[in-house]
Amino acid sequence: MTSLPKLRHKWAKGFPLSHPCFFLFLIPLSSFTRYNLFMNLLTAKNISHTYDYELFHDISLELNERDSVAIIGISGSGKSTLLHILSTLLHPNSGSVWLFGEEVAKMSKQKLAQIKRDELGLVFQSHYLFKGFSAYENLEVAALLANEEIDPLLLERLKITQNMPQKVTELSGGQQQRVSIARVLTKKPRIIFADEPTGNLDKTTAKEVMDLFFEYCEKENASLILVTHDEKLAFMCKNVYKLENKELLRLQ
Repeated sequence: MTSLPKLRHKWAKGFPLSHPCFFLFLIPLSSFTRYNLFMNLLTAKNISHTYDYELFHDISLELNERDSVAIIGISGSGKSTLLHILSTLLHPNSGSVWLFGEEVAKMSKQKLAQIKRDELGLVFQSHYLFKGFSAYENLEVAALLANEEIDPLLLERLKITQNMPQKVTELSGGQQQRVSIARVLTKKPRIIFADEPTGNLDKTTAKEVMDLFFEYCEKENASLILVTHDEKLAFMCKNVYKLENKELLRLQ
């Protein structure tokens, strides 16, 4: 995808100074977030969901490029269920989810499968790594499917370079967590859905992982939706919500 600066340069060449939209090329890139000029990636409208009891109702949420959203709440409040709905793993009982300007419920199976493969990255509490493979082979699968390269700097940042030859079953929980994060970032998704991605990590490593997520979102014009019990990590995000009493309350 062409970067925003390159697009602005390309468009500006053909614009006369008198054109009413020429001012857009004079706005510093740092102001685009302030004026909400980044592309919308995800919109949830009036989402409600029930199992044996109502989990939540009438939840709406928007996510633009370079956004980071954290959702906190007590166990059983429906945080993971909401994340599964937003990431298309689960259909809501009512309401709609839109990805990249198109309603998920109206997408063809082929279109939705392509978006899941190329545009969405999921980091689960359970790592779902291929246990018969080495750590490197797990990354290789993601790289091949996404037609991307494995970045050695990413492995260094996550401190797993030396673990690459090891079988997944030989890794600790924290090492498996970091390999799963590397696998997701290797495919270069537009939206990262992370369910307790630092649950197996110490505080220092957890912060380093969050910083890595934020840097990735800025560099790739991507965005992050994080579910966590850790309020300190949550408030590192630009937007913080709490799922409480069946409602999504904005805290930041």
